[in-house]
Amino acid sequence: MSIFGFRKSQMVTKDEALPGRDAPLEVPDRHEVLGTPLKPPYPAGSEIAEFALGCFWGEERTFWQVPGVITTAVGYEGGFTPNPTYEEVCTGRTGHAETVRVVFDPSKVSYEQLLKVFWESHDPTQGMRQGNDVGTQYRSAIFYRSGAQKEAAEKSAADFGKKLAEAGYGAITTEIVPAGEFYFAEDYHQQYLYKVPNGYCPDHSTGVSCPVGLNLG
Repeated sequence: MSIFGFRKSQMVTKDEALPGRDAPLEVPDRHEVLGTPLKPPYPAGSEIAEFALGCFWGEERTFWQVPGVITTAVGYEGGFTPNPTYEEVCTGRTGHAETVRVVFDPSKVSYEQLLKVFWESHDPTQGMRQGNDVGTQYRSAIFYRSGAQKEAAEKSAADFGKKLAEAGYGAITTEIVPAGEFYFAEDYHQQYLYKVPNGYCPDHSTGVSCPVGLNLG
């Protein structure tokens, strides 16, 4: 399909999506900061949460700093193209959102606390963008992996939506959808702001406090 006239802020269809590839992209074995496994298998008893909230560089750093988080990784989820490259995702023709995978110890940090971090770290009312970052890859999404996660996500969205409305914001546009295949992003994207401390890291948070979980500062 020609990209002439294609709008990156409009979700691509499965038939329009780029074909991708069979082989996954290569990523490191260990987290650059935490020293933990980047890919499965993860420690027994750990759980996975996956969030899309704009540019994944800064948001991954936000999550790896949370006590109780075992490891984090960035990747692409929610679209159609298998094993996409960053350049392909940027065209808007994969359907994927830039996503942060958070592997956590539920005895040390709850999923509800991670939801609080998610909501307070971006503006979930902006649709297919975060600030000047425009396109479907920057949309807000929660990819739930269990019925309990779905229920917690929906409740937190309702509660935070009320707080946002009180502060003058519009309706939440965050997708709350079942987790699909998580495709790991390229090596250089993993823990990007550790490798490039002064790299691009916009702050799109609303300043509104989410009434979910504990205040993690």
